[in-house]
Amino acid sequence: MTKQINRLRGIMKALRTPVTGCPWDLEQDFKTIAPYTIEEAYEVADAIEREDYDELKSELGDLLFQVVFHSQMANESGYFDFDDVAEAISNKMEVRHPHVFGDAEHRDADAQTIAWEEQKAKERADIGSGDKPVGALSGVARTLPAMIRAQKLQKRAARVGFDWPDVKAVLSKVDEELTEVKEATSSGNLRHIEEELGDLMFVLVNVCRKSGLQAEDVLKKANAKFEGRFEAMESAARAEGTDFETLSLKEQEALWQRVKGAQQQ
Repeated sequence: MTKQINRLRGIMKALRTPVTGCPWDLEQDFKTIAPYTIEEAYEVADAIEREDYDELKSELGDLLFQVVFHSQMANESGYFDFDDVAEAISNKMEVRHPHVFGDAEHRDADAQTIAWEEQKAKERADIGSGDKPVGALSGVARTLPAMIRAQKLQKRAARVGFDWPDVKAVLSKVDEELTEVKEATSSGNLRHIEEELGDLMFVLVNVCRKSGLQAEDVLKKANAKFEGRFEAMESAARAEGTDFETLSLKEQEALWQRVKGAQQQ
């Protein structure tokens, strides 16, 4: 394993070597590479979703290369190198798993999750200083997909007591926000509409969280359901010798209801 890691690091170093390296790789910096890192992480998730494990091996390699790429650039600037990255995560995992690597007693999964979050909170507090104290929402990455970040922010707030008592209370807030969306759309003020829609979406994420669901997964499944039904409509139209695009909205809606009914049987 060490041999293969060192080979990969050597390839990256060669790509970044002035004059003899790759011009494209030499032009990159942390900010230009970051979007590729995010893209590779999503491709890993996609391979897992499709249960394509040969592809997963390839995508994990691409993601590992991103870690090596960032580490090489950091080494060139004197910040840290790949060994420092590996050591840092090793230290972190040992500290966060005292029931495995320390003297703490074994816990069930729920207790371990609580201990994990408490340790993370302690680490965030240790990072803070008197000039810039670390709050409950500190450290939630701004580059996360908005749905995932909203749920993380809500979860953090809930840990310090800022939370709805139950789903019923959140649903009342949904009704309130929906009314405000309707009022905003009637005004025609785009900025106001945007604000109220954002509030509604944020509260809907809260409904997911209070129901024990991941908002991102909920929307992902809704996307898949819509995609499947839409494609079924197009197929039905073709089977009847009709171009779906030429149908009136009323005819398309009728087709939608037909497909929906067939899928629910």
